[in-house]
Amino acid sequence: MQPTTFDLFADNEPVQQARAEQIGEQSWVLRGFALPQVEQLLTELEAILVAAPLRHMVTPGGFSMSVGTSSCGQLGWITDRSGYRYSSVDPLSGFPWPSMPAVFADLAHEAAERAGFPGFQADSCLINQYVPGAKMSLHQDKDEKGYAAPIVS
Repeated sequence: MQPTTFDLFADNEPVQQARAEQIGEQSWVLRGFALPQVEQLLTELEAILVAAPLRHMVTPGGFSMSVGTSSCGQLGWITDRSGYRYSSVDPLSGFPWPSMPAVFADLAHEAAERAGFPGFQADSCLINQYVPGAKMSLHQDKDEKGYAAPIVS
């Protein structure tokens, strides 16, 4: 028997209307959910990346990540030889991370609500850039202080 696999990008047809697909007990793919805000999201993303450019952080093991990362919101996710953690300060600039745009926060709130997490308010947004050849190895977010809040991606 073949194991079930899910390819988030297998549906190459343009999304005509948003639809939700449950792929796990508390996991959903909301296809087309962000399309109505895509222009505003991209405009805000450009402004964030001017203030906090993408960078290839170094893991605790000393490896440079192939994924470009940045953050916005009250906290940003960082890694270096000291470990993985959240910080209120961008280590590249020494300044606080850019504020999270309302369109990002509203979209996260609405997506979480749709997936069964009412009242969720995002305080941090990790931005990952995957270019051809970039990889994210299997990992677990064991260092999180709580698991009640959803990860909205």
